[in-house]
Amino acid sequence: MAKKKIKPKRTGRKKKKQGGFFSSMTRTFWHLLVGVIFLILVVEGVIYVHDYQSSNNKEKKTLVIRQKTQSPETGKREEFRKELSRQDEKYRVSGQSFKAGDEIPKLKVKRKEQVIRHEGYTVSYNSDYRIANWVAYELTDKEAVSKKAERSNKFVADPEVKGAMATNGDYHRSGYDRGHLAPAADMKWSVKAMRESFYMSNICPQKPGLNRGIWNQLEEDCRMWAKENGALMIVAGPVISANMERLGENRVAVPEKFYKVICRYAGDTPTAIGFVFENRNYSDESLLNFAVPVDEVETVTGIDFFPSFPDSIENRMESSVDWTSWSF
Repeated sequence: MAKKKIKPKRTGRKKKKQGGFFSSMTRTFWHLLVGVIFLILVVEGVIYVHDYQSSNNKEKKTLVIRQKTQSPETGKREEFRKELSRQDEKYRVSGQSFKAGDEIPKLKVKRKEQVIRHEGYTVSYNSDYRIANWVAYELTDKEAVSKKAERSNKFVADPEVKGAMATNGDYHRSGYDRGHLAPAADMKWSVKAMRESFYMSNICPQKPGLNRGIWNQLEEDCRMWAKENGALMIVAGPVISANMERLGENRVAVPEKFYKVICRYAGDTPTAIGFVFENRNYSDESLLNFAVPVDEVETVTGIDFFPSFPDSIENRMESSVDWTSWSF
């Protein structure tokens, strides 16, 4: 009789092998998951650091831009002056400081005027005569040497003027120059100030021998004084009188005389000087021959110069010329 083949009993080895396989898969999955999470954390950390640095850089750039726009060299001059007027204790000129508006004069006679503030100067415009009563501005040492803007040479109407105004045609073949009261060369610190210096409200009919000669020499000396002293207050204009000659289709008045007054600090003391010129051609003449106390300019113009100063200071500095304060 043949023996039955006995089947071997199944053992748990196969199950154990299967169980080992799945355990290995599970471990691999968790390793991958942990790796992915770690990678995500690293990427987020890099992004956070980059954003933080970018934010800091942006804040630094904003600070630099803010500082630049607050500088008078970039055309924010009026804001700079207002800040100075709020801090009168802080001096910037030889231990003293002009306050905003110190250069603005006041008419003592009844005369038509429209006061217009431009970037680099303030003008009192008289539409009856189509010229200014006065033009006033401050010239600092930095402005006197600036080369930021080039001369424009484009004479145009002042858009702020109300009433009649001169045009370029009025000067055509007239024998008169379009003479600046606030010179273009004093406005090189700002493109806008340079452009506005060619507004017809800042222009008067001047004989070529005055405009290109001794008047120009005084403008150059003013820049020299500003470099030496830190800042000047300057007021210039025509001496308006009855029966002035009229020019062109718009009947622009031709002044017989022009004036300029200048104020600066000599140490802790303000000092001023005035000049009066006839509107004629000059040869080689010294500026010393035309220098006078500011009081004399006030007499011929009917204008009160530097009225913001206390009377005790104004009377002293305008009654005579301190020749030691001015180099020619």
